[in-house]
Amino acid sequence: MTYCVGLLLDAGMVLLSDTRTNAGIDNISTYRKMFTFEDPGERVIAIMTAGSLSVTQTTIARIEEAIDDPDATSIMNAPTMLRVAEIIGDTLASVSSKVAAKLSDKPQSARASMIVAGQRRGGAPRMFLIYSEGNFIEATGDTPFLQIGEHKYGKPILDRVVRPDTTLADAQKAALLSMDSTLRSNLSVGMPLDLALIETDACRISRARRIDAEDEVFQNMSAAWSAALRDSFTNIEI
Repeated sequence: MTYCVGLLLDAGMVLLSDTRTNAGIDNISTYRKMFTFEDPGERVIAIMTAGSLSVTQTTIARIEEAIDDPDATSIMNAPTMLRVAEIIGDTLASVSSKVAAKLSDKPQSARASMIVAGQRRGGAPRMFLIYSEGNFIEATGDTPFLQIGEHKYGKPILDRVVRPDTTLADAQKAALLSMDSTLRSNLSVGMPLDLALIETDACRISRARRIDAEDEVFQNMSAAWSAALRDSFTNIEI
């Protein structure tokens, strides 16, 4: 399983993904689920993936292949972020369809989804959730975050805290606590984590960080959140 979350804010975007892939209780591996592409100062694009590993890996490989082909329309020369989402959606749909045909008589799933976030110079930051069929929805001021994978455990804090005017520092905290809640409640989501911040109009990755199970900052934050919840619970009167 997977948990990835993206926050679209006035100040920029926060992206967080886990790295656990579970193909059965005795087949657990670590695979990167966040992929970034940038021409600093011109455009930056981040893709997070969930679902069938064969589908997502093939889709990313095709996207990278198109970038290296000077004659191809790729995410790095698309005129808008909307066109970027369409290119990725078309690629994902094509790969999903081909894999599904090969698995038609087998129990494996060919479904996958992606969060695509980015900005080109002169355009606004935008974030999309793309489905296996290639269609997508976009983050808005009313819903400034998107999730894929095992999202139910990490959603409550985002619903309560995240607004478009949330600072990047607070948004990073909210995303990490959302992931912490998911890690505690679902063993199929696991560390290490990949975190990326993109400041509005920077058109580059402003900060990238890998967080492992021994990360002291994450451990302290998790412990402080647990203590705060216990204290608040105790102090509520009925």
